[in-house]
Amino acid sequence: LPIHDSLNSIFTTLKEMAIIQQSGGGTGFSFSHLRPEGDVVRSTHGVASGPLSFIRVFDATTDVIKQGGKRRGANMAVLNASHPDIEEFIKAKANGEFSNFNFSVGVNDDFMEAVKHGIDYTLVNPRNGDITKTIKAESLWNFIAQKAWECGDPGIIFLDEINRHNPLPALGAIESTNPCGEQPLLPHESCNLGSINLSKIVKKDEIDWDLLTELVHTGTRFLDFTIDVNRFPFQKIAQNTRANRKIGLGVMGFADLLAQLRIPYDSTEALKTAEQVMKHVLEDAEEESRELAEKYGDYPNIDKSIHKGNRRNATLTTIAPTGTISIIAGCSSGIEPIFAVSFIRKILGGTELIEVNPHFKKLARELGFYSNRLMKQIARTGSITGIPEIPRSVQELFKTALEIPPEAHVKMQAAFQRYTDNSVSKTINLPKNASVESVKEAYTLAHKLGCKGTTIFRYGSKGDQVLHLDHSPLTIDSEYTNCRSTKCIY
Repeated sequence: LPIHDSLNSIFTTLKEMAIIQQSGGGTGFSFSHLRPEGDVVRSTHGVASGPLSFIRVFDATTDVIKQGGKRRGANMAVLNASHPDIEEFIKAKANGEFSNFNFSVGVNDDFMEAVKHGIDYTLVNPRNGDITKTIKAESLWNFIAQKAWECGDPGIIFLDEINRHNPLPALGAIESTNPCGEQPLLPHESCNLGSINLSKIVKKDEIDWDLLTELVHTGTRFLDFTIDVNRFPFQKIAQNTRANRKIGLGVMGFADLLAQLRIPYDSTEALKTAEQVMKHVLEDAEEESRELAEKYGDYPNIDKSIHKGNRRNATLTTIAPTGTISIIAGCSSGIEPIFAVSFIRKILGGTELIEVNPHFKKLARELGFYSNRLMKQIARTGSITGIPEIPRSVQELFKTALEIPPEAHVKMQAAFQRYTDNSVSKTINLPKNASVESVKEAYTLAHKLGCKGTTIFRYGSKGDQVLHLDHSPLTIDSEYTNCRSTKCIY
């Protein structure tokens, strides 16, 4: 949703946000056009309170709006690195405030070049273009990494990379995304998302490419038809969505797919598999979009786009986190590795159930080392690394998210991004003892490899994180299936 530098615009958008969230939608904003704190307000002869004060109002409003009466709303706040209030924004979530928002710093190529070469970077008042401060770009970069290390926020959005792939540049630049970052959108645009369960396409230890093709065509058609039958909360959202017809078909259960194919997540073969799968999804989605265009016509704004014609949808593919739907489908979330091989789930009435990854359980039975005692032992830490009775090859196959190097996480995100025309939501998991330097390295590699944004999460850096590993049994409470934080990996 757009926010311009006036009270009328700010509170009009606030109302729109409330109604959208009441209807079950998530919202994203760039607050970069708002004048900084302390700037002049000529109409009242006063001073501006700055973007953070208004983000606080949006956060409080979300607190009292339950999505469809069922779940809490979710938001993305973006502030460009050149905004005078950027330092306050970077540290804003460190004290636990803004629990209904993900924060991301919007950076461009100029900023990344300034970081690389250790040169100065200017902060500019968006109201009049005046330079308010000159800082070392590297210092700001270090500050972003430090706060992300401390609390998981802010993430990074690479605005130039997003707009290099903007299919509708004539309609303006993209400035923000949906709450989890996988869907860059123009003002008052929306997008329907859907995900194919990859755990269901393995037949006789091989990918059934014909089945995947069938699922992609069905999913693309379904998401496109949904645009026409959907009821939108505002007419301008309906108009923009139907004019551009953006959809986002993606995948979930990727870790399950790899386990069935006996491919370790952090291997070169896994990266090749990721590219093969997503290339197949994109090409089949493009074919279906062409067929839909032949039958129903091109999307109305195609003359303002980079496309030449014979296409029903401005965008086709997205990798969403699938936090809730993957639980319903009984598969691993999005393109994430598994978080734990075994854990204890607490359900209503205080009953505790040991849950074991089904692919690990199957392999353990096949190889003859399965036992209830072993499953309970694994549930204490979630990991099988270093357990003598488990073959080394199995330990490599079932590495958990915290055991996979950050570089491998980033490379996997980049592999999927190559064949995703929207964006990819993925968490770069870091162990508790990870350094701030490793955060910077992950962010820098993500930019180098063409990711459109990235989020890191250092284990233990949030008091209310969804999954915990310690020397007591790993537990997941049923209340966490729709957790309050939108950065959850489950």
